[in-house]
Amino acid sequence: MDIDYDQQNEEVKPPVAIPVEQLSAEILDAVIESFILREGTDYGVVEISLEKKKEQIHRQLKKNEIRIVYDFNTESVTMMADRDWKKLPKS
Repeated sequence: MDIDYDQQNEEVKPPVAIPVEQLSAEILDAVIESFILREGTDYGVVEISLEKKKEQIHRQLKKNEIRIVYDFNTESVTMMADRDWKKLPKS
């Protein structure tokens, strides 16, 4: 059996919240759009435009209802509800 020593020695790091203020407008827009397109949420009978969805996310970010989160282990960025963020174990 082969053992991947690099994988064994990797430290698992907790995700970190990225303050919205630290992102340029272009990067923030790209993160939001990527999240919306990746989620594929069903909005019911009435279809909501991408721009409207972006506005909703911006409002939620301003109200601190959701957070932008970077996961070191998967090297990915996502968004999560603040209540879910608070449940995650911190280092």
